[in-house]
Amino acid sequence: MTITVGQDSSNTRKTLNVGGSSFAYYSIAAAEAAGLGSFGNLPAVLKVVLENLLRFEDGITVSQDDIRAFSEWGANGGRNPREIAYRPARVLMQDFTGVPAVVDLAAMRDGIVALGGDAQKINPLNPVDLVIDHSVMIDEFGNPRAFQMNVDREYERNLERYTFLKWGQKAFNNFRVVPPGTGICHQVNLEYLSRTVWSDTDQNGEMVAYPDTLVGTDSHTTMVNGAAVLGWGVGGIEAEAAMLGQPISMLIPEVIGFKLTGKMVEGTTATDLVLRVVQMLREKGVVGKFVEFYGDGLDTVPLADRATIGNMAPEYGATCGFFPIDDETLRYLTQTGRDEETIALVEAYAKENGMWRNPGYAPVYTDTLELDMGTVVPAISGPKRPQDHIALTSAATAFGDYVKGVRNGQDASASAEIRWEGEGGQPEPQDIPGDEGHHQRGYVQTDDGHYQLHDGSIVIASITSCTNTSNPYVMIGAGLVARKARALGLTRKPWVKTSLAPGSQVVSAYLEAANLQEDLDAIGFNLVGYGCTTCIGNSGPLEPEISKAINDYDLIATSVLSGNRNFEGRISPDVRANYLASPPLVVAYALVGDMNVDIATASLGKDKDGNDVYLKDIWPSAAEISELVEKTVTREAFQSKYADVFKGDEKWQAVKTTDSQTYDWPASSTYIQNPPYFRDMPAEAGTISDVKDARVLAILGDMVTTDHISPAGSFKETTPAGQYLTQRQVPVREFNSYGSRRGNHEVMMRGTFANIRIRNEMLDGVEGGYTKGPDGSQKAIFDAAQAYQEQGTPLVIVAGEQYGAGSSRDWAAKGTALLGVKAVIAESYERIHRSNLVGMGVIPFEFTGGDNRKSLGLTGDETFSITGLEGDLKPGAMVPCTITSPDGTTREIQLKCRIDTVVEKEYVENGGVLHYVLRDLARA
Repeated sequence: MTITVGQDSSNTRKTLNVGGSSFAYYSIAAAEAAGLGSFGNLPAVLKVVLENLLRFEDGITVSQDDIRAFSEWGANGGRNPREIAYRPARVLMQDFTGVPAVVDLAAMRDGIVALGGDAQKINPLNPVDLVIDHSVMIDEFGNPRAFQMNVDREYERNLERYTFLKWGQKAFNNFRVVPPGTGICHQVNLEYLSRTVWSDTDQNGEMVAYPDTLVGTDSHTTMVNGAAVLGWGVGGIEAEAAMLGQPISMLIPEVIGFKLTGKMVEGTTATDLVLRVVQMLREKGVVGKFVEFYGDGLDTVPLADRATIGNMAPEYGATCGFFPIDDETLRYLTQTGRDEETIALVEAYAKENGMWRNPGYAPVYTDTLELDMGTVVPAISGPKRPQDHIALTSAATAFGDYVKGVRNGQDASASAEIRWEGEGGQPEPQDIPGDEGHHQRGYVQTDDGHYQLHDGSIVIASITSCTNTSNPYVMIGAGLVARKARALGLTRKPWVKTSLAPGSQVVSAYLEAANLQEDLDAIGFNLVGYGCTTCIGNSGPLEPEISKAINDYDLIATSVLSGNRNFEGRISPDVRANYLASPPLVVAYALVGDMNVDIATASLGKDKDGNDVYLKDIWPSAAEISELVEKTVTREAFQSKYADVFKGDEKWQAVKTTDSQTYDWPASSTYIQNPPYFRDMPAEAGTISDVKDARVLAILGDMVTTDHISPAGSFKETTPAGQYLTQRQVPVREFNSYGSRRGNHEVMMRGTFANIRIRNEMLDGVEGGYTKGPDGSQKAIFDAAQAYQEQGTPLVIVAGEQYGAGSSRDWAAKGTALLGVKAVIAESYERIHRSNLVGMGVIPFEFTGGDNRKSLGLTGDETFSITGLEGDLKPGAMVPCTITSPDGTTREIQLKCRIDTVVEKEYVENGGVLHYVLRDLARA
């Protein structure tokens, strides 16, 4: 493709010769020579942003004052929150977020035609890659047929969606689809799509080199930061604007330097390191900031470990977690099959443009913190937040404390051992502490025999997600744990649903080359698919007997997964406590099947001779792991597996679609529907109106995630979404998941605020998506919102701290808007969700002056009127809000309007960012 660059009025464009080829590039040193400031002490991650502005400097969207602001940033100790226009080079999508994005583009084509424009104006101007990875569900597990049977079910469930995506690939320029069964988008991006330094011809036909940058419609886009590629997650609506040529409006970020010293000790993994990093950065507070890792300790951190740390940036709240280019970057690019010309360009460009990490590298940062990696210990995180770090030696005790909290101070059933009367026999009943009626155990009878479940029974153990399955050190480690356990005669407990879902086919290649897949199969970790699976909530159903026992006895069942998210209600509707762990620990926990067991010191079971087996007996050494990684993770494997990455298997090739500029929306589809955003849209934008006499739809607590707001997993026929599908003769077996139905706004509206664990504080002790309707009675949130809309009553959401944490889920904002919510008032926001709300025309506000839902004594029966929005509203303005109680008394508080930039104000005036883009394109 051709890139369009700026006017270069400062003469910063220079020439770089690499291996006989010439590349133009935009020189930071030349910017200094031109008198635009001093930039040598900037962090590498900020130099990437600065280069972007140099390349697109046109005097209009990017000015020389914008460039000078980076020099002022350094002079001001790492602070200068100036608004800038940033243009990423490309966009990455996965299918859960990609389908609604393509739906929006298709709807925009209809919309621009209605405005008298040309449908071909709606086309990505930047390259877009969509990787289908979120749809495979673990229906089958623990046997050699699991992979093929899950793939077959995936196509049965999702053929409508895949047909639509194939249409999009034909209809839109610069849009490629990586078919199902290839891998997880972030791992495919890291291993194949990314280049670290990109090159393309400009409008004058000259080849230009520049840093590889992207935004992605998944929050874990940050994984590629490990390879010095600047990327972060945005909502689908913001990504659509970016792919259509709109710059991303952002403030020059603060950059936190995270210094790594020392080196990891024997027995610890990259997962242990990243869980400690998450804890430290959450405590530090880095929401909306960049984090750059530096220090001599990086010399011992392989790129796979860096990618693991970068991946978890959403969990520690940062926009990104960046690693500068160094020798390890080049080694990884070589190992993963990049061509020699690209690797040479990366090295030459980084050194020439001041982005190479030299010994002693220590630029100016806004603030710093430090970790000696020698102090990192084996750990897990849970039971419901990634930052809840627990040393492995304290895991069993911490679980007991958690159960006491859930059980109102009563002990967990830690004393309820499972004892067998011979092979497959009935376990002896155990006395379990607790009051009469306090159910803590359930008996299950299956074809495998009889066993007892209790609080802490591990019913899911899953090696899953981009975070860890991209890392050969922990994956080989998991295989070696399986090998040693198998040799001693240990296997998974029969109530544990085990699964292995690698992030790419390369993982299978090296596990098979090391003969480790056979060992993993032997203890139940068979291949179930290449995709996100358990981490996204696609863990699939538990055995009916197990599910029934959990629900009949109200058990606190647990899961252990090598993922990045463990929010309530995400992993499985039957599982309350979820723990993040390294792949080797996932295998070990499957062997004991119980969170009450002190896995660090207690026996995992008996070997063939009746001797106790401990974790140390099956844990591989770092030398064992490194030897196998060196031997089996080869350049040839990467080149082979990615040779035909866009071709797909026979099933994908058999998907038929039509050739048309606009989409012929099938009226009967329950997966793809034309959204209402652009229907009857006027040609000109409106103005922002005050919020008058709004009612409260929900009062929510702290750390309400986008999973709470718009869940991705399964749902029941009794929910509004289930009722919608049932009325259209869709059987429960074919419901699929919320995530798979994001192309249908009717399902997603009904799923908004429908997480089974969400708690609306307007109701006492009620879990799930309920609220008070206009008549004061308890209703499903969707039903109440519909009733309010029929009355013409605007709605607000009230929330606590870190509202919208987690996934870059645009439907959390889309659903909020479609329910009739005009404003959200929270104590603080996570970055992506605040941006998504603005992108949908919903105004985010923050409490000020110590006010919050508790100090104000809000019950949800009040009405809210927010004024000062009409006319010349300034970004970040303080505005008055009048709260009227049912008895007529009023209070006035001050709110901070979190429309942060002038461009964001224009988005809200237009009704959203896509409306803004559509009108702009229609006028062009």
